[in-house]
Amino acid sequence: MAPTFNPPPPQVDSHILLSFPSPHILLVSLNRPTSMNCISTSGNQQLYKIWSWYDSTPSLRCAIITGALRPNTRPSFCAGMDLKEWNTDASSNTKKSPMLGGFAGLSSRRGKKPIISAVHGICYGGGFEAVVNTDLIIAHADSMFSLPETSRGVVAIAGALPRIAMLLGLQRASELVLTGRVLTAQEAREWGFVNEVVEEGSVVNAALRWADKILRQSPDSVIVSRAGLRAAFGTDGVDAGMKRVEEGIWQELQAGENIREGLKAFVEKRDVQWVNSKL
Repeated sequence: MAPTFNPPPPQVDSHILLSFPSPHILLVSLNRPTSMNCISTSGNQQLYKIWSWYDSTPSLRCAIITGALRPNTRPSFCAGMDLKEWNTDASSNTKKSPMLGGFAGLSSRRGKKPIISAVHGICYGGGFEAVVNTDLIIAHADSMFSLPETSRGVVAIAGALPRIAMLLGLQRASELVLTGRVLTAQEAREWGFVNEVVEEGSVVNAALRWADKILRQSPDSVIVSRAGLRAAFGTDGVDAGMKRVEEGIWQELQAGENIREGLKAFVEKRDVQWVNSKL
């Protein structure tokens, strides 16, 4: 039986599927497998609302995003923006409006709670921009990563460019962006932005195992630690970003229940019982 929420999840169309593998996990599946799970403008708007709802729902502690698969169709996580829609806009001189949260609501998302990407197949363009800003990336062995925008006369403008330069270094980022190089899952693992390569079986099941590890931690500590990690991407520098965390959400954590429960369980040598975060 699916859990109930108040307020309920945002309304989505058939191109986005929501499910709850456990009471604390949200699974979002992009559902356009015959179109390589490309995302339209409407889909981007819906995904932004989903992640905002996820962050504001206390019982949800981890989310996973994946791409739906279809038999006899090339596996795709997401091949990026719906280029047919983009071509129509370009033909009519319609400029693309900025996307809230970036592509898929993810590529420039700061957010509060962790999201895991479960990638199987093609992860190009905006799909790549989205996953590189998620907290963990689990990839099937037959996955491929690329930013081919320069070959289409467009630009990966949704937030990935400075991010991958920081993550990979300028020269490797340039190799990806300026030449359109395609990375295999194993190469992506070796380059440092994929956490696990799944040789056989379901990449979603593998992501669920990682989510379970997160669920074992204090929900409050996960939120604050994640904010600290992401201070590195702030425009005001690492020190100022970490100071903002220390003087803000860290103070709230210290007044919460989970810090007391974690320390008490350690002293009493018993299993910890986390409560939903109120941060």
